[in-house]
Amino acid sequence: MNTSSSVQRFIRRTDSLLQRHPRRLTAVVVALLLGTGVTAFGVVPLAPDAADLPRSIVTQSILPAALDAQLQALETHALELYRNDLTRNSDTADSLLRRLGVDDPQAAAFLRTDAIARRLLEGRAGKMVQVLTHEGRLSQLVARSPAESDAQFSTHFTRLTLTRDALGLKTRSEQVPLASEAKLGSGTIQTSLFAAADESRLPEPVTAQLAELFSTDIDFRRELRRGDTFTVLYEALTADGEPITWNQASGRVLAAEFVNAGEVHDAVWFEEPAAGGKAKGGYFGLDGRSKKRMFLPSPMAFSRVTSGFQMRFHPILKSWRAHLGVDYGAPTGTPVRTVGEGVVDFAGRQGGYGNIVIVKHAGDRETRYAHLSQMTVRRGQKVEQGERIGAVGATGWATGPHLHFEFRVRGEHIDPMTIARQSEALTLSPASRIRFAEVAEAARAHLAAAPAIAEASFE
Repeated sequence: MNTSSSVQRFIRRTDSLLQRHPRRLTAVVVALLLGTGVTAFGVVPLAPDAADLPRSIVTQSILPAALDAQLQALETHALELYRNDLTRNSDTADSLLRRLGVDDPQAAAFLRTDAIARRLLEGRAGKMVQVLTHEGRLSQLVARSPAESDAQFSTHFTRLTLTRDALGLKTRSEQVPLASEAKLGSGTIQTSLFAAADESRLPEPVTAQLAELFSTDIDFRRELRRGDTFTVLYEALTADGEPITWNQASGRVLAAEFVNAGEVHDAVWFEEPAAGGKAKGGYFGLDGRSKKRMFLPSPMAFSRVTSGFQMRFHPILKSWRAHLGVDYGAPTGTPVRTVGEGVVDFAGRQGGYGNIVIVKHAGDRETRYAHLSQMTVRRGQKVEQGERIGAVGATGWATGPHLHFEFRVRGEHIDPMTIARQSEALTLSPASRIRFAEVAEAARAHLAAAPAIAEASFE
């Protein structure tokens, strides 16, 4: 067989295949090169060396179309443009549309008068607005904001749509489920956890979850060290594929690692099947020990401790006294939760405590929540761990809004900061350990990848 004619037929077949299946052939070639990288360079080329082939230069003048023709083409193909922005407190219908590049008095008037469209400029600022324009006129406007219903606040968003058709402008408002995607973040402590999280662009609710998650392992007020590091895998919530810009809705932390003073603390979210088929989720260390204890470390989500369990100069009595609890500074109305399951023993006003709720727990233990602006429980009521029992206030002997929290065992005051660490931890059931091991291994792999991803993003 003539080798030259065979090569020519091979080249013609290859050229035909490339024209019909360009992507598939490219993938095959790449796979072959990767799989046989060592031997690929040892194959003798069957085709002639391109350097030996004759070459020629072809020169041809190309005249552009006349300017009038170009302008006419632009006029017959009007551009449609998308623009995005966030609403502001000072926005009017005219200023918002002007900032979005919309020159449309009819649309501005519609935003002012239509009952649904008016919601765009009502309520809180920060709504995510996207417009589609055609020659400056509004074709479509879509605004995304937190759900209107408190019950759906963390799971849905409100989509307000304004469209123009042959009959004019019309609007529609609907509640749509948020979607989520997993994201990795990591940081190094220089001054505080929240400062490091801001530097790493972690959403604030995720940072609060991180602090809550490791609060039984680390006293963030006294034990945080410069150079401590954290890594977190979390759900980033999206509205129609766009990352949300409001902080009230946040995804769950899926896995995390915190290195404090050289000691590694880790956690992963795991759902364990419960009776009736309903999943029961919680956080566990990668060793399978639950992060949940009998008592929470704090009666509020991560907050500022203004006075600890120690001697202090009393701001009202003007004398040094033992402070037999912990004070948490927070704005009036901040929710207060019970740190453990129990029964309300007292809910009312009591001397210098002001409005106070006292909860009795198993083992002759008792917790007190004082200076409340409101109380949402009554005597004899059973409460679950984390259940809201009132709100921060400044009733009784208080110089400003804060929560005074006490923990007593058989009537003796105990430092509340030590209780959560000493309380009993839950463990996984034997039936769930195999599936948990798989989840834990996947979490390890994700957390280990975070430093490399962070380094690559800065190069």
